[in-house]
Amino acid sequence: MNHDLTTELQDRVHAALAAGTRLALIGHGTKSFFGRVGTGEPLALSDHAGILNYQPQELVITARGGTPLVEIEAALAEHGQALPFEPPHFATDGRDATLGGTVACGLSGPARPSGGAARDLVLGARVLTGRGEVLRFGGEVMKNVAGYDVSRLMVGALGTLGILLDVSIKVMPVPPATRTLVHDGSLAEALARMTAWALKPLPITATCCDGERLWVRLSGTAQGVDEAAGRLGGEQMDDALADAFWRDRVREQGHSFFAGERPLWRLSLPPATPDLALPGRQMIEWGGSQRWLRGDAADGATLRERVAAVGGHATLFRGGDRTGEVFHPLPDGLMRLHRQLKQSFDPGGILNPGRLYAGL
Repeated sequence: MNHDLTTELQDRVHAALAAGTRLALIGHGTKSFFGRVGTGEPLALSDHAGILNYQPQELVITARGGTPLVEIEAALAEHGQALPFEPPHFATDGRDATLGGTVACGLSGPARPSGGAARDLVLGARVLTGRGEVLRFGGEVMKNVAGYDVSRLMVGALGTLGILLDVSIKVMPVPPATRTLVHDGSLAEALARMTAWALKPLPITATCCDGERLWVRLSGTAQGVDEAAGRLGGEQMDDALADAFWRDRVREQGHSFFAGERPLWRLSLPPATPDLALPGRQMIEWGGSQRWLRGDAADGATLRERVAAVGGHATLFRGGDRTGEVFHPLPDGLMRLHRQLKQSFDPGGILNPGRLYAGL
């Protein structure tokens, strides 16, 4: 059945290429807010689903792009494993995120600093290009490096380079012990604490500060977590409440900070960067390297200049004008490279045109 669906998708791409028809790639639509406004005839991908191969001892799972994350996570949980980058679902109205959409958006959750980014964990992919060709890159084991970096090009490309038919991702065992500690303090105090902690061999797997409190999650062996908790201090959070906090309020952005329609900016900065005193409210994650900014007061150009001056970049993550450039502008050399890649994989410009940058 899924072989037929692959052929059907390939036929649709060939027909679109011949007719010059643009295609808007659609999974379950949970990340439709992300990136620029898409255009084109909808091409549904969610039926191309199913886990193809999962050998727990190999720490790799391969599944079709339309496979719901909940199905993958349930299969992994049966063997005490999980996706190390804790991808957000942003599920609404009964819809759930798919593996293909997750990889295409390249988003990672609270464990990103310790578990790696989505791009770090993709081992291989089978891709349907804008030429109508089905290509396979990478493999299912870490030592198989043939085409390794090409599969990673698909991570965060928002479908502009190809349709993700199958993806192989590295998984990891769930740590035997986890504990969350809470400290009171401002953003500046939290940044100072996280910078100091980063210099020590501590089993920190997530941090979050909303300007009033700093949450820190420790994961590892029971002895290692106990020792680290004793060194860090703070109030211990109930385990069930902590799990819900990291999942619902941080990963899925259910914290009150994220509520409302005001523009939400994501700032990627060197973790030790001091508070930039930007207008609006902030929330900090990833030891200081990911900072969220809410508010209409932030002028995009000025904000990006200030962030770039300290070696970072700014993305208009949600809300605001989605017809403009929502991602940080690329230097001319990198933009030329992007255009060359687009020309190679999708010369007709039919796959998700404009979702990443105008003209791509």
